[in-house]
Amino acid sequence: MIVAEPVRGWRAALTLDYARRGGRTVLAARSHVGPLVVQRPLYPEGESVCHTILVHPPAGIAGGDQLSVAVSVGEAAHVLLTTPGAGKWYRSEGMRGALTQRISVAAGGVCEWLPQESIVYDGALGDLLTAVDLTGDACFVGTEMLCFGRTGSGERFTRGELAMHTRITRDGRPLWLERGRVGGGGVLLDSPVGLQGEPVSGSLLVASPRVDVALLTAWRELKPEAGSGGVTLLPGLLVARYLGPACEPGRNWFAQLWAAVRPVVGGRPMQIPRIWNS
Repeated sequence: MIVAEPVRGWRAALTLDYARRGGRTVLAARSHVGPLVVQRPLYPEGESVCHTILVHPPAGIAGGDQLSVAVSVGEAAHVLLTTPGAGKWYRSEGMRGALTQRISVAAGGVCEWLPQESIVYDGALGDLLTAVDLTGDACFVGTEMLCFGRTGSGERFTRGELAMHTRITRDGRPLWLERGRVGGGGVLLDSPVGLQGEPVSGSLLVASPRVDVALLTAWRELKPEAGSGGVTLLPGLLVARYLGPACEPGRNWFAQLWAAVRPVVGGRPMQIPRIWNS
């Protein structure tokens, strides 16, 4: 008799489909498997923008976990997605965890993908994939902030690995392709071309036909209160990078950058999700 080996780790998947109906953006369809869900849609800005909070009750990804999120934003819909708190990549005894995030935005749509930071525990083994497909003049605003080690308790990232792959395309053509691997105790952590000894690394990406030199100039006038930041303008893409000693200065700087860019690419002033203040 053949005995199947037990599955180790969570298997969770979440699919969200948004549509524009009249002047309202609605969560038209959703499905989930395992411990990955959303709370009810929220409308703190009025009906045209749908805020959604992604909830993962286990609060983190352990070795063997396989999580996937698929978001589809329809024509002219406007969606803001965030998380209720910091995510975590837990220490692993040998198995890799994985989080796959796939986002598609139709013409005229806006997707603001603004999860709170993730803490990578010492000894974590993980794979993070983010793939964004845009059509026509669709807009994507996305952040990713990683803290390597639980710095509050003095922990450093001395072993383990996090592999990252980010891809943004518009009408099938690449706007942004990036791969990286941060190994615990590796030279990249302290290298001048790596994390420069800082535990926190963050990126803010704005993919829109409306990004221009004026926005780049506005961003360059804003500086993080601690750590260092840099901004770059590429064809159809505005990029900000942060390195620092903690997440809070990076979050605050990204919020300032978001406030400067949102009226141009999203047509609205910045609206901080209420969950960030709880």
